[in-house]
Amino acid sequence: MSFSWTVFANLCVAMLFQQIVATGIADQPRSPNIVLIMADDLGIEGVRCYGGLSYETPNIDALAATGMRFEHAHAQPLCTNTRLQLMTGLHNNRNWICFGILDPQAKTIGHYLKEAGYKTCIAGKWQLQSYDPPDFPGADQRRGKGMHPKDAGFDGYSLFHSLHTEDKGSRYADPTWLEDGTLKTDPGGYGPDRWVDYINAFVEREKDQPFFVYYPMALPHWPMTPAPGSADWADESKRFEEDPRHFKSMVEHMDKSVGAIVEKIGQLGLRRNTLIIFYSDNGTHLTITSQTKNGPVAGGKGLSTDAGTHVPLVANWPGRIEPKVSDALVDSTDFIPTLMEAIGKPLESGHGLDGVSFFGELTGDSDDQTQARQWIYSFYDPRPGHDKDQFTRKVSARDRRWKLYEDGKLFDIDEDVLEKNPINSSSDTPETAKVRERLAAVLAANGAND
Repeated sequence: MSFSWTVFANLCVAMLFQQIVATGIADQPRSPNIVLIMADDLGIEGVRCYGGLSYETPNIDALAATGMRFEHAHAQPLCTNTRLQLMTGLHNNRNWICFGILDPQAKTIGHYLKEAGYKTCIAGKWQLQSYDPPDFPGADQRRGKGMHPKDAGFDGYSLFHSLHTEDKGSRYADPTWLEDGTLKTDPGGYGPDRWVDYINAFVEREKDQPFFVYYPMALPHWPMTPAPGSADWADESKRFEEDPRHFKSMVEHMDKSVGAIVEKIGQLGLRRNTLIIFYSDNGTHLTITSQTKNGPVAGGKGLSTDAGTHVPLVANWPGRIEPKVSDALVDSTDFIPTLMEAIGKPLESGHGLDGVSFFGELTGDSDDQTQARQWIYSFYDPRPGHDKDQFTRKVSARDRRWKLYEDGKLFDIDEDVLEKNPINSSSDTPETAKVRERLAAVLAANGAND
């Protein structure tokens, strides 16, 4: 039989291809998985890596120690306000209908990631479809007017408060929740544990393709009741007991929930290809005072001061994010552009969102990203909504040090974190006059007086 160089060459190519496939060299880098976790009512004083002393948070601290911890991350003072901004990438003056309502026509973070080819999952607290009880004035104009989770761009959902307020049941002991169209209850169970179970089952099921998990937690929001593992939880008669002393067990169980998700991702061998972000929707409840390295700190939920808006933000991605404490400003509108850049599909110019990507800050790829956000604009008015008449409109623009309200009051946050001593224009120095002019331009550009 005569020798054929053509046959020999084809055989060599085939063998080389098989070797490449076997070693994985031919595999294209897979798009990263994204896990975005958001606590409910937790200021920076509630986490050890931010100097907190009252609660043990080893899992969040570990993410911070091996990832990036942000010193200047902010949220809106109340949960719905922040959640709407995170879900849409828009300031509240552009996405607000009323408290607990997400515009059913809005494009959400779930839609963006799903359109990018991701399998998407949400578990935890929804509270974006219906909020007012039936006897609240004007409720008939608002009840059930928001977005149902099935329409929000998520392939799977397991959520507390997906129905009317009076039908929501418990989020903690003996929980009630809506899961993929089925209303479920778990006598003897604990809601946050069920949502972690759902998330981990989703991750297991979708491990062979890129996935996005959004976990808007219920913890450690009121009511302050015992969490599993505490002595009071062991006594079934105390599981619905409301007392601020239970806040410690709630924060620590929140941290355990974070750890359970991180552990699952590691067990599946996905850790190095998964970006995990931990954030919070607003400051700690007003009834809670926490000890820190700098002394006691009172919670400021609902307040427009740092006590209500300064929240933890930690990002961890082994091999991509180097351990660092970041000075970058971050706002709750920034997550959509950041995640889209993280998956290699950045938003096109002129996208119309208010958020700014901080992905370049995470990876160190671009100094421009850090410089892009020079200020944070906040339009805060949680009305109308049940129990929200106690709040008034607060519109401000700020940077790391200075904050200017639309009424002209300027505050030096470094020296006056609780905003007790406003600087009026009549008292301006040359420095504060320049600051006022710069931040007033931000207010004007963002429609503060609309």
